[in-house]
Amino acid sequence: MTVSGRRSERLSVAGLIAMRPGSRTRLCHRLRTHRAGKGKRRSMGERDFIALVDGVHQRVKAPIVLVWDRLNTHVSHAMRELIAERDWLTVFLLPAYSPDLNPVEWVWAHVKRSLANLAVVALDRLEALVRNRLKRLQYRPETLDGFIAGTGLTLNDPASP
Repeated sequence: MTVSGRRSERLSVAGLIAMRPGSRTRLCHRLRTHRAGKGKRRSMGERDFIALVDGVHQRVKAPIVLVWDRLNTHVSHAMRELIAERDWLTVFLLPAYSPDLNPVEWVWAHVKRSLANLAVVALDRLEALVRNRLKRLQYRPETLDGFIAGTGLTLNDPASP
């Protein structure tokens, strides 16, 4: 059997952990398949990320404070323009290269660990597995809270002492 490592299809996943006082912690995510093709984008772009944030905003119907890492797409000029168009969105950036402060990195590590040692031959099968793992996490707010606690950061109301 010949196995080719030259497939150029990709699966991108973006996610965020949403917290709201008095509500359970939620995991929100977006998957995108990138098919092979010359000149086609092979990763999520600004519009993909902002669509995720817009979707969360529609669900929570409240202003959003977003704490983001410094992925080039998160800090691009195009993204700054998209953020400026949303008066309900406030963005803070994590320090450069600080994955230990980003609880979503714990989500990805958890999902990757659950997929270890699986041989997937089709991108649609991988997408189904990733969706399944993320859906399981959506129903485990205590695990999501643990990911946040694992960063060592505290979430205090800036108005309180």
